[in-house]
Amino acid sequence: MKDGDARTVWIPYPPHRFPDLTAGLRYVFWDGSTALPGHPDDVRFLVAPPSPGAEHVLREVLPRMHNLEVLQLLSSGYEYVMPLLDGASSGMRLATGRGVHREATAELGVTLLLSLCRGLDDFRTRQAEGRWRPEFRTTLVGKRVLVVGHGAVGAAVAARLSTFRCEVVLVARTARTTRAGHVHGAAELPALLPTVEAVVLCAPLTERTRGMFGADALALLPDNAMLVNIARGELVDTDALVRGVRAGRLRAALDVTDPEPLPADHPLWHLPGVLITPHVAAFTDAFEAMSKDFLRRQLGRYQRGQALHNIVLTTTGAQVDEQAA
Repeated sequence: MKDGDARTVWIPYPPHRFPDLTAGLRYVFWDGSTALPGHPDDVRFLVAPPSPGAEHVLREVLPRMHNLEVLQLLSSGYEYVMPLLDGASSGMRLATGRGVHREATAELGVTLLLSLCRGLDDFRTRQAEGRWRPEFRTTLVGKRVLVVGHGAVGAAVAARLSTFRCEVVLVARTARTTRAGHVHGAAELPALLPTVEAVVLCAPLTERTRGMFGADALALLPDNAMLVNIARGELVDTDALVRGVRAGRLRAALDVTDPEPLPADHPLWHLPGVLITPHVAAFTDAFEAMSKDFLRRQLGRYQRGQALHNIVLTTTGAQVDEQAA
């Protein structure tokens, strides 16, 4: 195949710094921060820029990509691009980067839960005040922890928690049996919530999961329960969570919030018992290597005409396959 006949792929890494790319495709660098490197109609495979606010640059360019076959995200979630697809070319496939962030996100999720257990948020405050005040804290050992979402991240969180001798309870959209053990269906949550001491949210944001931890669900948790959210802020009713923390019933560690970014005057910033990180679970030095490994495999499958990984939508018929979490 001559270079002029090769299908054009826009990628967010300079091709000369991206070894072992599959031959037979024409690679062009575009990370969303510069002028378009060519005509959008030439693009067959677009890797969305992996940066905050990528939806803004995609909103400008997607309507001009009339021949786009694949829109590849490097995020696990995809809800933020759904409003941009109305004018997408028929038959375009949307794929996520599910699995790329697995290790880093699971690592932060367990770190946040450990921090709540051991009171690191309180001790950090006392450090700033120069106060030495030892006190008794709890531990993860023996805790019953509910992991909501059994995709790549949820499975990785569960595996790590097992090493702390936790009793891990798994929940996904539908009940099933896996190598990790029994996975409960989401319909069982009302019966499970009163029995656990901590919850880690790893589920995708869908119409089924939006607001799933509202006032009723939070009220089912026992006193002193801990809630960690490394999924999407919209899974939790923020006002209900604030009430639960203010009442001293709950503690929370959040890498994602609703709204996001969290306004400077929001009560979550200052409530005792709340630990916040600004949606940084995937922002690590491992991201580039992990995303490049994934793209090598995905582009190889694309060039060979094989089924792609993580397809969640094809614009023909607007059929969305929301992955079981």
